[in-house]
Amino acid sequence: MDRVTYEPIGIIHSSFKNARGTPIQAAGAAGTEGTVEVFPKFAKGLEDIDGFSHIILIYHFHLCKSFSLKVKPCLDDELHGVFATRAPARPNSIGVSVVRLFRVEGRTLRIRDVDIVDGTPLLDIKPYVPQFDVRKVKKLGWLKGNVHKFASVKDDGRFK
Repeated sequence: MDRVTYEPIGIIHSSFKNARGTPIQAAGAAGTEGTVEVFPKFAKGLEDIDGFSHIILIYHFHLCKSFSLKVKPCLDDELHGVFATRAPARPNSIGVSVVRLFRVEGRTLRIRDVDIVDGTPLLDIKPYVPQFDVRKVKKLGWLKGNVHKFASVKDDGRFK
């Protein structure tokens, strides 16, 4: 298979200057503000985005330099397969966050509920649509007994 490469479309800015201490999920970052700076050549793609209250940001975990196929996630003390976790250190270090969009100022998006480190390269933006994106689930795997902890857990530096 050919190599896949992406060109960042912008940069995400937040108050988190390094991974340690960053919330591990956007839902655990309630109210935390940040901005998305979309590069000029992609600015026309923002047309009509102000009609959405939430957006999906797809980005590159630029601080992750290696990965393991077995990881000990922040919400557990046991090893799990990386694909059964949301750990940032992955074979392709791609992150996904649903954030609140509260203002559009030209090519700058003002967002809330940010769980992303300052300077993170943005790969794509999609509108969040509950009718498309919300699913009822029957199983939560190993997270079943741990998911209640997410709002209070911050990155502890284990993924580099």
